Amino acid sequence: MSPKSSKKRPKIKGPPPAPTKIPRSHAGPSENNYPISWHVSLMETVDPFGWHVIQREKLEEVRTKLASFENKTWHEIFVQDNWRNHSIPVSDLCKEAQDRLKEIKQDDIDSLVSLRLAGTERIWGIRDRHIFKILWWDPDHEICPALKKHT
Repeated sequence: MSPKSSKKRPKIKGPPPAPTKIPRSHAGPSENNYPISWHVSLMETVDPFGWHVIQREKLEEVRTKLASFENKTWHEIFVQDNWRNHSIPVSDLCKEAQDRLKEIKQDDIDSLVSLRLAGTERIWGIRDRHIFKILWWDPDHEICPALKKHT
């Protein structure tokens, strides 16, 4: 190797890449397009919103409704069900619900999801991507009471 060739350096053809250039990546499918899945490890069995108060017949109705959700994506659950199912900011929940989230160390979330079964009956939980972590049974819509119009 000659001394002349050891000093060779590759030359960059054209201008150097812009420092603000951001690499592109392929975005995967939206989490709203996955079917819902359930986790029950956080399901409450104590007051004030525990599942221990539910009657056997009502439990069968709940199971049937939840099973019907399993064939839907989150998009279908939220949008196609006329927004009856939706996220609610934790700050809009009743004080007991907010306190209970602190007790069970789930107070680091911004919102809970309310799934409407019928009338005032709601199931509350935490949405984690496509997973619904079931928390509470709310038969009388007490966790986040709806404000009556024109009051």
